[in-house]
Amino acid sequence: MALPWVLTVLSLLPLLDAQSLGCAKFRALPITDATLDRLSGKWFYIASASRNAGYKHSAKTYQAAFFYFDPSHKEDTIQLRAYSTIGNQCVYKSALLNVHRKEGTLSIHENGREQFAYLWLTKDPRTFMFAYFLDDKQNMGLSFYADRPEVTPEQMSEFHEAIGCIDIDKSEIMYTDEKKDQCGPLEKQHEEERKEKQEEA
Repeated sequence: MALPWVLTVLSLLPLLDAQSLGCAKFRALPITDATLDRLSGKWFYIASASRNAGYKHSAKTYQAAFFYFDPSHKEDTIQLRAYSTIGNQCVYKSALLNVHRKEGTLSIHENGREQFAYLWLTKDPRTFMFAYFLDDKQNMGLSFYADRPEVTPEQMSEFHEAIGCIDIDKSEIMYTDEKKDQCGPLEKQHEEERKEKQEEA
């Protein structure tokens, strides 16, 4: 009984939208210890696109940004240290992210509620993406991160492909500019302070 159904499906495969097949790779997977190890370290905010008005407004204010992820396997948390350049000034933020392993999401408590982001790992371990509101076409969005302030054409191409998969036009992407970063001195100061504490300990 199953054979006719299988043959029907196989006959239809060539007619399926190629984009739909390609988009299947963009999804959140369960987060493992290896995933957390991959996320550990310094990352640069490269670009984002969103249909959410609040996210759009916020993204436009970011001239440059980078951050550090320090995961805890036992606690299922990630300590975040973020350096953002907004209005030609450095804004520093420290926060604790919650890891939801089975759902493949991270969350943070802001403005009295918990905000969630789906983690989309890319084929290149030096980049990753966060997806938001995937069940809401009016608010969905995507942000792109890399371990360097500049990405390769291949890395950017994968982000553009993912943007197309959530039906957002590339013209809506907002990019950061590392040349406008104003947080270098503060980052250096914090690193020196951490080294001093380690030596004292």
